[in-house]
Amino acid sequence: MRQEDLPSLLLLPYPPDPLSRASLNAAYRSSLKAALSKVKRPTGAAKLVVAVACPVLQGQFLHSKTLSWPRAQALVAGVYSIISILCVQLSISTEVDGGPGSVDATVLLIDGDRNKQYTDDLRPAIEPNNTVIVDMATFASAFFPWNLIFTVRSEMGYQVYQTYLKVAEGRQHLLQDQLVPVEGGLTMHIAKADASSLPPQTATYQTVCLGGTFDYLHPGHKLLLTAGALLLQVPRRGDPSPPCRYIIGITGDEMLKSKKFAEYVQPWEQRARNVIVFLARLLELSPRGWKNGTGPRIDERDGEFTTIFRDGTIQVRCVRIQDAFGPTITEENIQALVVSGETRSGGQAVNDKRAELGWHALSVFEVDVLDADEIDEDEPTKTENFASKISSTAIRQQKAARDGSKLNHDGGHVQGLIDNSKFTCY
Repeated sequence: MRQEDLPSLLLLPYPPDPLSRASLNAAYRSSLKAALSKVKRPTGAAKLVVAVACPVLQGQFLHSKTLSWPRAQALVAGVYSIISILCVQLSISTEVDGGPGSVDATVLLIDGDRNKQYTDDLRPAIEPNNTVIVDMATFASAFFPWNLIFTVRSEMGYQVYQTYLKVAEGRQHLLQDQLVPVEGGLTMHIAKADASSLPPQTATYQTVCLGGTFDYLHPGHKLLLTAGALLLQVPRRGDPSPPCRYIIGITGDEMLKSKKFAEYVQPWEQRARNVIVFLARLLELSPRGWKNGTGPRIDERDGEFTTIFRDGTIQVRCVRIQDAFGPTITEENIQALVVSGETRSGGQAVNDKRAELGWHALSVFEVDVLDADEIDEDEPTKTENFASKISSTAIRQQKAARDGSKLNHDGGHVQGLIDNSKFTCY
């Protein structure tokens, strides 16, 4: 793999507390803008991993970690919102394999305690816990090599960078021009009064399900897929328990023929592969990193793609769906369903159908939307400009325009947008 084709890394310091879209924007916008501008290249697509160090997990022991799902997914949604807004303003395409000038960004949460003074006892080995979130030592041991590494010019940014270097050193020989300092923002932390002020912890599940079209995989899809992965209860390595299962229902091609610019909809097989390749960035942990250039091994069958991550502890299944319910009404042992704000009624419909079958109801989790209203100071981005450029329909429309196809004369608005500032993942 060529150096320029490797992903780049932006290490972001601990998020503000209390967490809000406005405080995240103040803390991270300048750093994200600098990294996105730098990695964008006219000759090909670029990849950027945005790793946010944060004390997201609770629990004394390695294999009994818990997390607050609402807070974790809100943090991921906030960072993806900033990335999406900046990409609109910088004319950067956001979809996977978007071609020259595009940046395929992935947001990862790296567990860490900002009050802990790290010494040389960091484990330079892969030691996953029972969640999909890993600590800095595990991240540094499995995610490499990099094209560029961006570090934030601040006290906390330097602390995170030094912690990373302690366990990353020796895995990749870094030249000076590969280490790029970027400006940081303003971050505020208000000390918690006592332990009772910590957010409630969320149950995790052995089987999690969600659905969508996942056409031209973009930040909205990435948020939904990440939020679902956060709910997985990962068994210990060597545990006789079966792997946790992540079931992704992906709309079949026949159901999409009425979509706008339907001739540009990606085939089901391509959409399924893109989902699995993206999830590999969140779930796979290999001491070889990605220097061998091999992707996940996918068992490809008609209408069902399956792969295994983390030594057989996580199974991902992408299944073709031809209706609004998919596997939620054919597989009784599913436990949790993840929906977007625009599809919450679908979650209720699923549980109504399961009740008719005499099955238990699914725990339904709703992800945040990617929203420009609360954080952007640029008026054109606040309105339809943001939503109309970051969606599968808009991406297809842009491809049709480039191919000289006749466009709709309805203003080019995207179907399914909510109040012109939010977009659905589907």
